[in-house]
Amino acid sequence: MSAATTRSRTARTPVPDRLCAEAVDLARAAAEEAAAPGVVGEHVAVVSEGDRVVTHFFECEEPGYRGWRWAVTVARASRAKNVTLDETVLLPGSDAILAPEWVPWSERLRPGDMGPGDLLPTEADDIRLEPGYTGEDEPPPNSAVSEVSQEMADLVDAEDAELTTRPATTSRGSIAAVADELGMRRARVLSRYGLHAAADRWDEAFGAKTPMAQAAPASCVTCAFLVPLAGSLRQAFGVCANEFGPADGRVVSLSYGCGGHSEAAVMPKPPKPAPHALDTMQVDEYPLRPARDSGSVPAEADAPTEDLGHS
Repeated sequence: MSAATTRSRTARTPVPDRLCAEAVDLARAAAEEAAAPGVVGEHVAVVSEGDRVVTHFFECEEPGYRGWRWAVTVARASRAKNVTLDETVLLPGSDAILAPEWVPWSERLRPGDMGPGDLLPTEADDIRLEPGYTGEDEPPPNSAVSEVSQEMADLVDAEDAELTTRPATTSRGSIAAVADELGMRRARVLSRYGLHAAADRWDEAFGAKTPMAQAAPASCVTCAFLVPLAGSLRQAFGVCANEFGPADGRVVSLSYGCGGHSEAAVMPKPPKPAPHALDTMQVDEYPLRPARDSGSVPAEADAPTEDLGHS
């Protein structure tokens, strides 16, 4: 083995200093001082950190910290025989139980996590949103709108000069103010990316590839319970209004379907019974003697029966 190879291996893995490696009792005392009583376990390893710098590792017996180790680093000065304490820390081992990697709240948030009183702020450059009118609050220079805006602003300043504080509002004549007067009060609307992202979520939940739609007798596009949406999403989605359907009140794809389709199974009308041939609900009157004006008996009585020899 060459001298160069020996020097390179020595530089990579320095041999632990003898006095520092033997200072196990000093390291244990430091670990027990930092930890609770009975938490520091057996001595498991010695690692050289550099010239006359050694780290002693002890098992951690504290519940909930399986696989963790107490690391105590000791060192000594050059040509000194006294070993001093450098650092004490609790470190995870190779099989330690670790918490999951921290994720920002904006990435941890999932649908349905918001509750009453919660606020969900949106970033100014949110890719799901875009300006509701033009994206610019100021009109182009040298335009009629720009001139009118400046004149009205000067007039407002002259009329309200006596006011010391005024609420922050959009300047009159600006595009934002005009949009507000026209009823376009939304400063931002969904961008094309936001529309596509919403469409993908809705189609995944109530779309043509769901098991319910695969077994449905017909699609929602022909169902009377479908309430169409407004805007560009009208071409692909609607809201289900069937209280007995699985998607009642949900946005569904036009290709979605369920067993509650309005035209899938129309119940037949109950058969109408035929009229009775004999009216059994009316009472017929049958007189004991025929009426005198019926023509079946004479109006006058016959001669006395005695004349004929009858008694």
